[in-house]
Amino acid sequence: MAETTAVNCDLLIEAGWVIPIEPHGVALADHAVVVKDGAILAVLPTEQARAAYSATETVSRPRSVLIPGLVNAHAHNAMTLMRGVADDKPLMEWLTVHVWPIEGAVVSPAFVADGVELAIAEMLRGGTTCCNDMYFFPDAAAATYRRHGFRALVGLIVIDFPTAWASSPETYFDKAGEVHDLYRDDPLVRTCFAPHAPYTVCDASFERIRMLADQLDVPVHCHVHETAHEASESIKLHGVRPIARLDRLGVFNDRLLAVHMTQLTDAEVALCAARGVSVAHCPESNLKLASGGCRSEDLRRAGVNLALGTDGCASNNDLNMFGEMRSAALLAKFVANDAAAMPAAAALRMATLGGARALGMGDAIGSIEPGKRADLVLVDCDRIETQPLYDPISQLVYATGRQHVTDVWIDGQRKLRDGELTGIDTRAIVANARQWKDRIAAIGRTSP
Repeated sequence: MAETTAVNCDLLIEAGWVIPIEPHGVALADHAVVVKDGAILAVLPTEQARAAYSATETVSRPRSVLIPGLVNAHAHNAMTLMRGVADDKPLMEWLTVHVWPIEGAVVSPAFVADGVELAIAEMLRGGTTCCNDMYFFPDAAAATYRRHGFRALVGLIVIDFPTAWASSPETYFDKAGEVHDLYRDDPLVRTCFAPHAPYTVCDASFERIRMLADQLDVPVHCHVHETAHEASESIKLHGVRPIARLDRLGVFNDRLLAVHMTQLTDAEVALCAARGVSVAHCPESNLKLASGGCRSEDLRRAGVNLALGTDGCASNNDLNMFGEMRSAALLAKFVANDAAAMPAAAALRMATLGGARALGMGDAIGSIEPGKRADLVLVDCDRIETQPLYDPISQLVYATGRQHVTDVWIDGQRKLRDGELTGIDTRAIVANARQWKDRIAAIGRTSP
């Protein structure tokens, strides 16, 4: 019998466990993932992979877990430069008294580029390979993501008042079109509309966003029902709660990624499911700002696609998706008064495939399946903090931290090797962050 010729590939990753996400809740012991041309070619037992494929590079981690890259479904990444700037304040005071005045003084293309670069370094070290970013100067953010080969959905911000980015509603839309055109065919960076919130965006802008999102086939990313105050004010101004208003305007549909959603009635949970809306849960930001608890388990049981986000570093104060998974699972149990709510596999799904689908990228990332892009993360589970190991999925959510991430790939390209970033000057990033800290502290609005 003739010998079978091994198929050439770029990368073979051998792991103690591969968690593909699809099928749900499965951990494949002693499996390998084959990568060629930035895509996943095969997922199969390690011994079979060794026999069938000849790899340019083989990474063998028999005590590690291989997962899809984590997807941070809601972030304001330039705000890494405002980490801790106004802690322990309620949301509206935090926003109007501290954050907005600071932004008015310092936000610029350089601020955004430096903040995003700091965020990329932090995310990669924590196993995050894709983010959904809402902030000013999306052109500067997109260029930074592209330069570092980081996968991102960049929000085309729309807000009713003038900012450093745009002076009028018309200008916001004109600039949005320009940035979208620049990245229309980019393999890693995509765009979406990012109206800030119902209380900062008028009906006419929402209606225009609905029309343009349909024409351009892009998602819409918006804070919705973040606080009880937001809901009550909407009733005073518009006669209905924010969700009902967005539904009336035609925005509450399967393009929408609604962020926070801490104030939901039973009817609104059902409407989310009926309209195909995705929800980005940001548990740690909501806890820190005392915004309320998202009924994530009720949404999950209703069939709503759930994603997970960190929010910005000014309100969290990190971009740690492992921490968010654990917090999401624990908070869901508390809110639902049910220890079985949001099991570990569901929390991990939120942070991977749920986020990918919410960003319109579910066909490309979020799970380890042949044909998808090779956004992959190795997590070392052979540490003191992760022993003994009975269930790798539970271990990832309840015991593992971002410090256990050792290796990261995006589109098959190595971004983290044995815990060290590749192609990123960490000293320069830290020096930049310190310079911005000095400038922001001088504004004089950071005292408690």
